[in-house]
Amino acid sequence: MGDKTAELRKILSMNIKKHRERQGLTQEKLGETAGISANMINDIEGCRTWISDKTLVNLAEALKVDYYRLFLHDTQIDPDKENTAVKDLTQDLQKIRTDLVTSFDCALKSLNAEQ
Repeated sequence: MGDKTAELRKILSMNIKKHRERQGLTQEKLGETAGISANMINDIEGCRTWISDKTLVNLAEALKVDYYRLFLHDTQIDPDKENTAVKDLTQDLQKIRTDLVTSFDCALKSLNAEQ
């Protein structure tokens, strides 16, 4: 197996496992939902087998993710980092809002003072 093929298989297997665990599913439950055996899930997650396009679509639907995400390196964001990013963005937006309101208030006061 070529390096790129092995890397692709590893990415797919790790992502399936991450999404499965993230949703609290056992291999048995995922297999049941996707219409394949738990042994097949085990072989996929262990990089011992490849899957058909139909199985890929069934797994993605069972995991409630777009199928292409199963091939991306970073399909699962660390929840702590995600929460920190959202918190930082919220704080930035609040600051922008405050700055805009302050600037608007200053402009109104300046106009009122001129009249």
